[in-house]
Amino acid sequence: MAFEALLQTMTALNDIHESLLELGERKKQVLILGDIESLMQIVSKENKLVKQIGELDQQRIDAIGQFMIEKGYKPNPKVTVSDLTKIIFNVEDKKLLLGQQKRLLGTINKLREMNKLNQQLIEHSLAFVDYSLDLIAGPPEDEYRYQHPQSQTYGSKRPGLFDTRA
Repeated sequence: MAFEALLQTMTALNDIHESLLELGERKKQVLILGDIESLMQIVSKENKLVKQIGELDQQRIDAIGQFMIEKGYKPNPKVTVSDLTKIIFNVEDKKLLLGQQKRLLGTINKLREMNKLNQQLIEHSLAFVDYSLDLIAGPPEDEYRYQHPQSQTYGSKRPGLFDTRA
């Protein structure tokens, strides 16, 4: 039955999002410690999970389409789970679907918050690296900027080889 396939797909989506949440926690610790090697491994695992989410999302769309066909409706790939609850009349099925949806949305919201925190940590790390480089190399000098040879700096003339007023 397509409804069961949809529930299984949503459970799998939630499980993967929870795995991403766990990786986000580990990433936070790695960012704090500055362990680049571990960070690269985590990012690689995250990329694999994101690919799986894309595949599962396609399965979710297919399951919704199949369910709509079973109920006598024309399948539409833009139908969401919320839309689907409007055409489910069995109270138990509706509760199951809404429960899965609520669980998945809760996990996604936690993941968003974790990602915001990790993004802030990355920005702080980059700012620290920038600051450290400025301390080591010194601030950029004005002499490296292009200046038109005939322009005057702060109202003074550029000294020439000869003083023409003499």
